[in-house]
Amino acid sequence: MPNKKSAIKHLRQTEKRTSRNSLVKRNIKELIKQGKKAIADGSIKDKSGELTHSLQKAVDKAVKTGILKNNTGNRKKSRFADMVKKAGVAPQATVKKEAAKEEKK
Repeated sequence: MPNKKSAIKHLRQTEKRTSRNSLVKRNIKELIKQGKKAIADGSIKDKSGELTHSLQKAVDKAVKTGILKNNTGNRKKSRFADMVKKAGVAPQATVKKEAAKEEKK
């Protein structure tokens, strides 16, 4: 346990950041797992566009904020696209119509 006031504050900040970063990383892992599960179930054709879009968005945000490094983010997106492609579906990132309307506003 730190003794100085500034060191105590730094410890608090580090704990907050660590938990926030781990949530983002966990979300990315969950999206990849959902893709693997959809491939195993055979429902990847319905979900591929939405999952690809969600993963790309989450990874790009994590790279932008410094949670993931640039090459790590690109590697995750590329491997997911390859996995979807091997399942026989074109990895097209599609946005829901409602979400596209909200982004334009």
